[in-house]
Amino acid sequence: MSEPTSAYAAAGVDIEAGDRAVELMKAHVARTRRSEVLGGLGGFAGFFDASAFKNYDHPVLATSTDGVGTKVAIAQALDRHDAIGFDLIGMLVDDLVVVGAEPLFVTDYIATGKVVPERIAAIVSGIAAACEVAGASLLGGETAEHPGLLDPDEYDIAGATTGVVERSAILGPERVLPGDVVVALASSGLHSNGYSLVRHVLLERAGWSLDRDVPELGTTLGETLLTPTRVYARDILALIETAPVHAISHITGGGLANNLVRVLPAGVRATLRRDSWTPAPIFTLVQGVGAVPQLDLEATLNMGVGMALVVPQGSVDALLREAAARGLAPWVLGEVTAQDAAQDPAAVELVGQHA
Repeated sequence: MSEPTSAYAAAGVDIEAGDRAVELMKAHVARTRRSEVLGGLGGFAGFFDASAFKNYDHPVLATSTDGVGTKVAIAQALDRHDAIGFDLIGMLVDDLVVVGAEPLFVTDYIATGKVVPERIAAIVSGIAAACEVAGASLLGGETAEHPGLLDPDEYDIAGATTGVVERSAILGPERVLPGDVVVALASSGLHSNGYSLVRHVLLERAGWSLDRDVPELGTTLGETLLTPTRVYARDILALIETAPVHAISHITGGGLANNLVRVLPAGVRATLRRDSWTPAPIFTLVQGVGAVPQLDLEATLNMGVGMALVVPQGSVDALLREAAARGLAPWVLGEVTAQDAAQDPAAVELVGQHA
C-alpha cells in the first residue's frame, strides 16, 4: 500500500480522489445544462443568466432546501447509489412547483467519510438524471470528505434549488374557496419520508433483511424501499397550464393531512375519503407488521398520495384527463367546504376506510 502523499492525505482526506470524482461527474452535469447557464463546472460559483426574467411582468424567485433523510442508509446497505438522486431532487423541486414556480437550477452537497470517485459519480448521475426530468440545471455543488465523523462507506446528501414564478400566478391558500375539489396524484411509493419508522418496524423490530422476498410486494424489501421518489415538476407545470388550479400540496414528512392544511385558508375544511384509493402494499405492510395505529401511519407516510391539488369544480375533468395521460394515476380525493365559523382554523379530515 502506498504512503499518503501529503499531510492532508495522512489525516484521511484524499484530494486526488475528489478531483477524480469531479471528472467522472462532468458528463452527467452537462446533460442538465439549460441555455441560461454561464460557464462550466469547477468554479467557485455557478452563474445563471437572469436576463431571461425580462419576459415576466413581475418575476418572483422561490427557493427550497432539503435532504434525503435516512433513506440513504438503504442505498448504502445495498451499495446502490444511482437512484437516491431522484429522492433529493423530488424533495427540492416539487416544493417549488406547488406554488407555481418553474425550477431553474439546483446545487447539491455530498458529505462522506471517504471519497470513492465511482460512488460519488453514481450519486451525481442520479441527481443529474432527476434534474433532466425536472427541467432544472445542476449548477454546482460540493463534495466534502469527513474522516472520523462519518465511516468510510457513509454519506449524506442535501441540496437547494431556485425557481421563478410570475407574482400574479403564485398558487396558495388565498385562492382556495369552499366548493373546491381535491385531486390526488399517486406517489411511486414511500418517496423519501418516514424511513426512520419503516426501518424501525421492518429492519430492527421484525428483523427482516433487505434481500428478503416479500410476496405482498412482488419483489424484495430492499427493491421496494429504494424505489425512487417521483419527480412531478414538469407534469405539475403542464397541469397548471391545462386548467385553473388554486393550490397544491406536496405530500412529504407529516403525511397527507398535515401537508394539505398548509395550503388551506382559515375558515375551510377539506374532507378526504379513504375509500377513494387503496394504498400500495408497503404501507399496509408497515402498519400490520409494526401494529402501527392508522392515525400514526397517516401522520408519517404519504399513504400513496404524492401530490394533492385543490382545484375549482370546473377544472376537475380536464385535470383528470391530462394527469391520466401523463401517467400520474389521478383521482378525486375529497372536497373543500366552509367551516361553521369563519374564524376557525383550516382543518383536514380523513373519513371512511380504504377501498
